Amino acid sequence: MKSSAKHSNTKFIKAEAKRLGFLSCGISKAEFLEDEAPRLEQWLKKNMHGEMRYMENHFDKRLDPTKLVEGSKSVVSLLYNYYPQEFQNEDSYKISKYAYGTDYHFVIKDKLKALLACVQEEVGEVHGRVFVDSAPVLDKAWAVRSGLGWMGKHTNVLTKQVGSFYFIAELIIDLELEYDTPITDHCGSCTACIDACPTQAIVEPYVVDGSKCISYFTIELKDQIPTDFKNQFDDWMFGCDVCQDVCPWNRFSKSHNEPLFNPDSRLMNYDKQQWEELTQEVFGEIFRKSAVKRTKYTGLKRNIEFLSK
Repeated sequence: MKSSAKHSNTKFIKAEAKRLGFLSCGISKAEFLEDEAPRLEQWLKKNMHGEMRYMENHFDKRLDPTKLVEGSKSVVSLLYNYYPQEFQNEDSYKISKYAYGTDYHFVIKDKLKALLACVQEEVGEVHGRVFVDSAPVLDKAWAVRSGLGWMGKHTNVLTKQVGSFYFIAELIIDLELEYDTPITDHCGSCTACIDACPTQAIVEPYVVDGSKCISYFTIELKDQIPTDFKNQFDDWMFGCDVCQDVCPWNRFSKSHNEPLFNPDSRLMNYDKQQWEELTQEVFGEIFRKSAVKRTKYTGLKRNIEFLSK
């Protein structure tokens, strides 16, 4: 493809992404993630994925988008802000900020499909797939590769003047574009996230033992939570934001303007006692379209009981 077409198509995609409400957009060449392969292999070998057996599946596709989307040339990475405008009552069991409103999978997938449709209308026949944390795609690696941020010591992607409270999504397409380059790491000597992790899940800088993470226990784990971790959950009943909350870069976080991410007032105002008395019916009302549904009523009740007893 001529460089002028590549340039105009790249410019168009980034402008459309901004129009659709994305925080930023970066683009990488669709190719094998050479640096990530040994890291992922080691992480799996050390069983840091715990019961998340799906992480063992599709190893090749996870590292090579051309095996996931045939003929793909470019990975378009996008960030979408979810930092809330208001926070839960302080005397409450806590849920991670990303789950305050409507499930992000639906909100962002609709926007990605709209972006792909715009590209097809502008350029012509372009084939691709949209991904929102729902397939074997190493979204953080692609965001870093496309210059949207650097990998923090807590393994969340960080961006100057923005922080890390955003979702990462991808559009993998068979269109050649201009590619961005990674930015430098700005964590420096800071160890705030490592020091603050309630369960010491950040075992060394840039390595998280997923099987020790509060998010893993409260969302992914289907069995009983090990009693060894009693009194270490800092009142988190779904997910955990501690490593992000203490990160100095998140003092730049600005609240989102996505109405679908606004929470049910009960989520903001309930105290611990009200959560302990939560019924299946009220759970269904508060979390009707929420990512919290992933843990189901029984899972959330298990988490609350673990915290309250």
